[in-house]
Amino acid sequence: MTEQRQPSYDPLDTALAGGADGPSALGPLVDVALDALRLGAHRRGGPLPAGTPAEVARAVAAATGGALLPDRGTGARTALASLATELAAGTADPADPHCAGHLHCPPLAVAVAAEVAAAALNPSLDSWDQGPSATELEPLVIATLAGLVGYPTDGSGGVITTGGTESNLMGLLLARDAAVLATTGSTAATVGLGAVGSRLRYFCSEVAHFSVRRNAALLGLGEEAVVPVPVDRAYRMNPAALADRLAATVRAGGVPAAVVATAGTTDFGSVDPLPEIAEITARHRTWLHVDAAYGGGALFSDRLAGLLHGLSGADSVALDLHKLGWQPVAAGVFLTADAAALAPLSRRVAYLNPADDEAAGYPSLLGHSLRTTRRVDAFKLAVTFRALGRHGLGALVDACHDLARHAAARIAASPYLELAAEPVLTTVVFRYRAGARGDRVNAALRRRLLADGSAVVGRTEVGDAVWLKLTLLNPHATSADVDALLDLVIRAGAAEQQAAAEQQTGTRRPGAAAPNAVAPRARTSDTPEEASR
Repeated sequence: MTEQRQPSYDPLDTALAGGADGPSALGPLVDVALDALRLGAHRRGGPLPAGTPAEVARAVAAATGGALLPDRGTGARTALASLATELAAGTADPADPHCAGHLHCPPLAVAVAAEVAAAALNPSLDSWDQGPSATELEPLVIATLAGLVGYPTDGSGGVITTGGTESNLMGLLLARDAAVLATTGSTAATVGLGAVGSRLRYFCSEVAHFSVRRNAALLGLGEEAVVPVPVDRAYRMNPAALADRLAATVRAGGVPAAVVATAGTTDFGSVDPLPEIAEITARHRTWLHVDAAYGGGALFSDRLAGLLHGLSGADSVALDLHKLGWQPVAAGVFLTADAAALAPLSRRVAYLNPADDEAAGYPSLLGHSLRTTRRVDAFKLAVTFRALGRHGLGALVDACHDLARHAAARIAASPYLELAAEPVLTTVVFRYRAGARGDRVNAALRRRLLADGSAVVGRTEVGDAVWLKLTLLNPHATSADVDALLDLVIRAGAAEQQAAAEQQTGTRRPGAAAPNAVAPRARTSDTPEEASR
């Protein structure tokens, strides 16, 4: 009987990224990954892969070789090359000018390089001895951003989060606990919400981010604890309506826990009137949290920073720099005007932050976050801030704002398109004019562009009608890129409008290609070299 030979592993397969020898092991694998990214992008050939979701699923499954966890592995080089190639080939690439559907930014190369360095070292921020330099760096980043929003750098606090949703959760959590303490004299973290829990209310505009309601549910208050406040024609919270709802809630025996203002709604980029709202919340002694996950990036821009006047009057603020900050996910930020407000998160754990260690000068960030093990996401922010400075980042913000203004002007001048509102930040809401078939045509034209892999355009609803949205976060895109993208929308809209008309009259069988349809993008050859032959 012949003995089966077991395949031997390459030393790179089990090499570590850290240590003195780590960079030597990491270098060849980074080269493999970069080659895979080039090949995958070439295969994709556009802003996203052409084809249906089922076709993408089959391609991903094929890249695993039918067994994601085989008894014997393929080795690091092969696994990385095949899966990274497929990830790139099947992704939506926000660096492509025609990928403009979401608040999904193309990250800066310098931030990605910083991310690689941080990942290789893998510090954790739940105890000083797992990341000494990281533990010292994050407070510097927090202080820098606190100063940017207008907080005093001495006495304010915060933490890096996974994004706007977690930051909003922290704001609502701290506001809830402050309201419980003020009402009952007891801490919610110790005794729970008690009878006051059913009386607590959050207030936000009708167009606030969905995370406000979801977070209210997670915090045990339920979505019905969120009181919607009407907005004006610019989709900004109406201060008079807010004051009325706060007063009515108090008269009915409710306890206002927080007002959530928005600085940059996801659709229109609208910024609520922060000074007026701050004055109202101060009068009612109610916590003010500002969701500036999108609009916070305007603080880098001399042109747009004035939109956020009054932000410093908030008790807490959510920022999100994987939007108008060009960071790899995740790069959320939670800030509070008073670091003492973080007290409900404080924990003493013998193996992480013993009191005598802290007394001896070893700081702990454990009580700043909802999480325990935590990445040093502050590092890529620190590198980016040092590399570009406020003016450099502001120039990127202004470039995207210019693109939005150009898109709005082009839409307003087109007989085929309709503009919903002038852009405030970098989003543009519009639709293809299709009369009574408008909702059907606009929904279908977006899917048509997705299916042929030519564009990613956002979708939203305004007054229960389907509208389209461009979210312009690529500072290197040009006005010509925007024009070409809108031309694609117009051609896809015309094709869908004709298809809908023919299907209604029975002149074309369902599923048949419409005349003047956007042609499916041809798949490219396997390698860049083959394409040149």
